[in-house]
Amino acid sequence: MKQKPVWSIVIYTDEAQWRKPVADQFYYGFSSAQQKQYFHFDVIKVNRENSSELIKKHSLLCKLLALKANDDGTSPEMLVSEIYQAVAQMKDQLTADQLLLITQWVDFYKKVPKPVLKKIKQEVNMEFVETTISEHIYNQGLAFGLAKGKAEGLLEGQLAALDSLHQQGMLSKAQRNAMAAPLRQQLKKLKK
Repeated sequence: MKQKPVWSIVIYTDEAQWRKPVADQFYYGFSSAQQKQYFHFDVIKVNRENSSELIKKHSLLCKLLALKANDDGTSPEMLVSEIYQAVAQMKDQLTADQLLLITQWVDFYKKVPKPVLKKIKQEVNMEFVETTISEHIYNQGLAFGLAKGKAEGLLEGQLAALDSLHQQGMLSKAQRNAMAAPLRQQLKKLKK
């Protein structure tokens, strides 16, 4: 079997200013032959990076991280516009879940007024991306229901969307169960 190298990276997106650097290794084991064994990784503190440099990268992840980086001297509107232009070009390759996450990530960046954000989305034809998990779940359920051709298909699709969001780590088990309970009750009534 071929061995492939693994590049271990830890990315911190918090806004805290560190007083001292974080270690780039930790001690995880001990063997008689090798003594102490360490695991090494690269540490990236995003708010030490420059937004204007990250936004130039061809990686969508780098563009999104630009919103958490040091944006001094950078136009917040330009950052958001660049992100949505990149997303619009990749829209056919991205799932609805990914589009929802991107929208929510950008929405957490509070430096662009809502009317300006709406205008940017319209310019790149991104204004119809769901903005809430509830809206996403409803739309996923609607698509499933139409494809299945049954009234209960809508509810089954919504339950499937909740399960998918839970599996992807976007919803906790408790959140999924709380949102699924009323849907299951409605489905049970329909099937009687």
